Amino acid sequence: MTVTAVPTAPDLVFERTDELATAGHEQVVFCRDRASGLRAIIALHDTRLGPALGGTRFYPYASEAAALTDVLRLSQGMTLKAAAAGLALGGGKAVIIGDPHVHKTPALLAAYGRFVDSLGGRYLTAGDVGTTAEDLDVVATTTSYVVGANGGSGDSGPSTALGVFSALRAAAEHRWGPDGLRGRRVGVEGVGKVGLRLVGLLLDAGAEVTVADASPAARAAAMQRHPGITARDEVLGAPLDVYAPCAMGATLTPASVARLRAEVVCGAANNQLLDSSVVGLLEGRGTTWVPDYVANAGGLIQVMGEIEGRDAAAVREQVRALATTVTTILERAQEQGRSTSAVAGEIAAERLAAAPVGR
Repeated sequence: MTVTAVPTAPDLVFERTDELATAGHEQVVFCRDRASGLRAIIALHDTRLGPALGGTRFYPYASEAAALTDVLRLSQGMTLKAAAAGLALGGGKAVIIGDPHVHKTPALLAAYGRFVDSLGGRYLTAGDVGTTAEDLDVVATTTSYVVGANGGSGDSGPSTALGVFSALRAAAEHRWGPDGLRGRRVGVEGVGKVGLRLVGLLLDAGAEVTVADASPAARAAAMQRHPGITARDEVLGAPLDVYAPCAMGATLTPASVARLRAEVVCGAANNQLLDSSVVGLLEGRGTTWVPDYVANAGGLIQVMGEIEGRDAAAVREQVRALATTVTTILERAQEQGRSTSAVAGEIAAERLAAAPVGR
């Protein structure tokens, strides 16, 4: 491993350059700050369209290797998400290794802000699993390269949920006609800040909703807020019309797809497929899968709106327009006999290829 010191950041920062060509990333930087206990990784996948933007995930990874695997996958997904949504942003992501309920402190968040700042604006951070708008307020005390704090557009969860709902409704109408989600059985896996809002939108659209969450408290809170729903230990193999994964990624595996009964899969989770082989398995079953980076782009659209200074109404309109993108992908896939994954990837690749040289 080649190690390059970055002098302006906290304590110990080094850049990994081994195997980056294979991974396809522009830059991967590690940070360890002894004073605060910070252990973090920032991955920049592609900045041809603009600065890399992606949230900071605070999670108790089993190992640094597991954290690296996650941040590499997530940052690549952000490149595709920004490109498919037509945004002038690149793809990046950050992870902080630790339990946010135990290890999160103002000192750690301030140190993390200095780490972000050391990249000089190549990476813009935002919220993600384990981080809140209040956390970003602290990060913003040591770097200006942060969006989604309380002084800005705030929590992007509502926009993410609205985008997923818009994508899901478009997929339902493509699959079943104009009635769309009315009367359809939808299983929402994960009722956190995005999944819980999605449940409300689905109920308003006339869907029958079942939820699952690893946290009994989260399930109970969802049922208290929405008394008309039901809860199960898991929804992936349940008798459903729609499976909406809204928790952690990689829930679609060869084994789980064999149990899948839903005809449509569309949710907020990133990296829903264990690997690319799962695309063929879903296609073979006739399952409509909306690529995750298309469906969950609402939060990124909100953040871009903050950067550009647009008002909330204009941002919501652009988020709802994800339905048009989804319809285009589904229709093109059907007409050309190709997977939705291939078509969405092609759209993103076309936009990346058209980026100005030397931007």
